[in-house]
Amino acid sequence: MAYTKIHAITATVNKAVEYICNPAKTDEGILISSYGCSPETAAYDFKFALSKTSQSSPNKAYHLIQSFLPGEVSYKEAHQIGVELADKLLEGKYSYVVTTHIDKGHVHNHIIFCAADNINHEKYHDCKKTYYNIRNLSDTLCREHELSVITPGEKRGKTYKEWQAGKNGSAWKEQLKSDIDEAIKNAETYEDCIDLIRAKGYEIKGEDFGEKAHKFISFRPLDRERFIRGSAKSLGSEYTKERIKERIEEKALVKDKKRVPFPVRKKPIVKDYSRKNLIDTTEEKFTQSPGLKHWADIQNLKIAAASYSQAGSITELEKQIAAKSTLAKTARESLVETERQLKDFGQVLKYAEQYKTNHIYHVRYQKSKDKDAYLRRHETELILHDGAENMLKRFGINPKNIDVEKLRSDYNALYSKKQTLQKTYKAAEKETADLNRKLDTLNQYLARNPGQQVVDKKIDKDTQSL
Repeated sequence: MAYTKIHAITATVNKAVEYICNPAKTDEGILISSYGCSPETAAYDFKFALSKTSQSSPNKAYHLIQSFLPGEVSYKEAHQIGVELADKLLEGKYSYVVTTHIDKGHVHNHIIFCAADNINHEKYHDCKKTYYNIRNLSDTLCREHELSVITPGEKRGKTYKEWQAGKNGSAWKEQLKSDIDEAIKNAETYEDCIDLIRAKGYEIKGEDFGEKAHKFISFRPLDRERFIRGSAKSLGSEYTKERIKERIEEKALVKDKKRVPFPVRKKPIVKDYSRKNLIDTTEEKFTQSPGLKHWADIQNLKIAAASYSQAGSITELEKQIAAKSTLAKTARESLVETERQLKDFGQVLKYAEQYKTNHIYHVRYQKSKDKDAYLRRHETELILHDGAENMLKRFGINPKNIDVEKLRSDYNALYSKKQTLQKTYKAAEKETADLNRKLDTLNQYLARNPGQQVVDKKIDKDTQSL
């Protein structure tokens, strides 16, 4: 499990980098990595990138902290995760320094990256969307490294109000109203809403409308003996069956108002049961209620029938899964290689531009009669020039023959390739997951009904009788 937080640096980039690179905190400098800069000259490198941007934001860099639970991860693995997070988040565009601090009870990473990218010289946009992207990337990496993650909706402690309600014996009514509210929120029709409430473990009667229908809808939680009416007196005026239906219709009207009108032919809403999971009828709530069990059996039959009708046959479904899995694997391998190329390419482009911009200072320094005086005036530019020259030579590139614009064009083409591969990979992964879920549904249904030797005939017969 890793917690993340981020804040902007508006002034002292050098001090921030100096702090996170403290040898006493980083195992004598072993747990330090960088990209597009060196830890010693990061402030200079960032300053150069910032000088290229026309955006007025005062942010010079961002400081991202990633903290792990005590004892859950080794120093080396934590550092690896930090580098992987920086690479995934910044996509080879921004210079960064990553360090891992081991001086406290919990291991944590510090990532300082330049606010301006090295490719298009645009500022990093820090907002809720980008923060949640950081959280998601961090959680994904934790899963890949078999670490725990924070799951949405984890149980929290009770408020005093909730505790008091439970003490007074009224908490279950509030829970019922909460479940009804949630069902209304997620339902497209009144019938959908009733199904969703049943699926939460309630018996329902009187939900129908008409001359012979009951006046009130009633709900019974399976841990209680009596039904409770959906009336103004019992649950409140918002929970009568008339009002429940109206609330769903009102929600639909609000959606329609927000939509841009388009003259398309309206089609009846058809539930896609193939996207649903089988209901586990072995739970206690179903054994206690034959009516609820019957409803769940019908739902499961519909789900199995829909999955089978879309697949054609289990054999065909398995073939589709194999084909999509191969496509996803191939796209993933190409994506990983393209991301590696982009990372290297981004550094080359950054250092090429840095060399070209500052080369004039190197030439003038060589011609200067008072080199010490010139060095004092242009120390930053000369450091950037020499650093860029050394890095380009490491990549096997002659700095004198480099074409920055050609490099930028090649980089953009490679980045477009990456985006295409990402779309292909995500689509193939989604389709594979959907097909696997359908296969699991059919296998589960057959396992619960072992007497069915010919699944298509049985399912077709049963569906016709619904």
